[in-house]
Amino acid sequence: MKNHLEPSLLRSRWNLFLLGFFKIPILFFVRPKLVLIDSTDVQVRIKLRRRTKNHLNSMYFGALTVGADVAAGIHAFYFAEKYGKKISFSFKSMHVEFIQRAETTIDFTCNQGELIKKCFLDSDSEKQRKNQLIEVKAINDKHELVARFSMELSIKVL
Repeated sequence: MKNHLEPSLLRSRWNLFLLGFFKIPILFFVRPKLVLIDSTDVQVRIKLRRRTKNHLNSMYFGALTVGADVAAGIHAFYFAEKYGKKISFSFKSMHVEFIQRAETTIDFTCNQGELIKKCFLDSDSEKQRKNQLIEVKAINDKHELVARFSMELSIKVL
């Protein structure tokens, strides 16, 4: 497996934009912003605004799910680009614990890049689909935990 340079934040942002524009329209509608990505951590931000608000003036469940989806899933694309491979991935399951209402901009953080990388490399070496539970935290502007997501990522390196 040839090793490429680390994908840049700017390139990852562009790929996220293209994914939303051409493949997953709800990403384009919600407009999650990739704040940080490296081999271990991802941070995605979604602003509370008209498109992401519900009738209680807090972030809509669907917008929260988009943030968690991007925070957990973009690492799979990151490693695919880093190693020059194509992947097929999806989420097999999700469990969410809502702690309080999301009434501000929310940052979604995932610091399990090493687990995703191991899953990616195992799938590549064994030529089989692999599953991995990934934790994502949603944190508000006051640095309070809003929600905790446990998502089962399913990766197959093609």
